[in-house]
Amino acid sequence: MNTNRKTGPVLIELEPDTPPAAPDAAPPVTDPVEGPQGAAMQQVAALAVRPPSPLARWFWGLLGSIVLFFLSLAAWNAVTGLIAATPLLGFAATALMAAFCLVCLVIAWREWRAFRRLARLDIVRSAAEAAISAGDLGQARAAVDRIAALYAGRDDVAWGRSALADQRDDVLDADGLLGLAERHLLAPLDQQAAREVEAAARQVAMVTALVPLALADVFTALTANLRMIRRIAEIYGGRSGTLGGWRLTRSVFTHLIATGAVAVGDDLVGSVAGGGVLSKVSRRFGEGIVNGALTARVGVAAMEVCRPLPFADVARPSVTAIVRRALTGLFSRADRA
Repeated sequence: MNTNRKTGPVLIELEPDTPPAAPDAAPPVTDPVEGPQGAAMQQVAALAVRPPSPLARWFWGLLGSIVLFFLSLAAWNAVTGLIAATPLLGFAATALMAAFCLVCLVIAWREWRAFRRLARLDIVRSAAEAAISAGDLGQARAAVDRIAALYAGRDDVAWGRSALADQRDDVLDADGLLGLAERHLLAPLDQQAAREVEAAARQVAMVTALVPLALADVFTALTANLRMIRRIAEIYGGRSGTLGGWRLTRSVFTHLIATGAVAVGDDLVGSVAGGGVLSKVSRRFGEGIVNGALTARVGVAAMEVCRPLPFADVARPSVTAIVRRALTGLFSRADRA
């Protein structure tokens, strides 16, 4: 019998008692995101900011060069053959080719002017921002002169130009002078741009909700946003061509993607999507409302990019107010039904 065995109570250390957590201190339960998310606008944003690969650029560039070379060679041979066989028809074909080349040159010239106008807007905005940061009255006066020259000859801001000319000498600080120019020259243009944003948001929402065709909402959202951004640029004095409009669209969507604005957030985009009766009954109507709200976000961002002055004395347009005005009455009858 082993006499060295120790006998006695065995002590087991227990963990200290912890009080149960309060209900309000419990971690929140994260549910998967449900409801409409604006799939069409998400795809449009992805298409707008997707950078082309160098290999694709070389492929399409070489393919276009080859096609253009052989088409030019075939046209030259056809014209010279016609001149040799039937001089009258040959000279007629030569005249048609010359007219076509002239039209191409005019298109290229218009695209170059469009890029120049967009660059002029950037220059005016940079000068205004430099005057604001420096607080220099001389720089502010030079910036106001550039803005007034930008809108010289436009009837929609004629009253604003006259009021600015009468009051500008009474303002002796840079911020006040730029604010005066913003109120008299840019406030009427802001109203025009906001109406363009409302129209585009209404169109995207209606087509997404009512047209069940595949990719119809994506096509409508893309074309409506391109047209809206181009019209906003024209309102602020930066009329853009085809290439310039696409470049401006890329810059607007790049800004929105970087700030995370092309997503359902905590403003009216999320509340409207789940607040209406139609969005609860039909997911497609909810998608239409969200796509319209995201279009309004794109429009406000385009206003900020194209505007020659940042929003200061004039309040930045509210996406909530734009969406409410754009969608008021659009789905009200169906909601009541």
